[in-house]
Amino acid sequence: MPAIGLLTIDLHIPGARSLKDKRRLLSSAKDRLRKLNLSLSETGKHDVHQHAQLSVVSVATDRRGVDRILNSAIIELERKQPGIILDTRIDWL
Repeated sequence: MPAIGLLTIDLHIPGARSLKDKRRLLSSAKDRLRKLNLSLSETGKHDVHQHAQLSVVSVATDRRGVDRILNSAIIELERKQPGIILDTRIDWL
């Protein structure tokens, strides 16, 4: 049976002075994460310019594969923008 994981990431974007700054940073981050073969969307905090919430979904044949992909998403965000992640949560569906 396939495994489905939902990773919720709360972000703090201290350099964003406007929603336009936030969108530019998030667009770049989402482009990088999509290369990891997962699906994602901004799912919260749309009207706050220094905070965002991303939801990332991965499907694989087992939990270990999903966990590896979702953790690589966290590592990629931290690698490019250290300190941006406030909190993460993985839910299994």
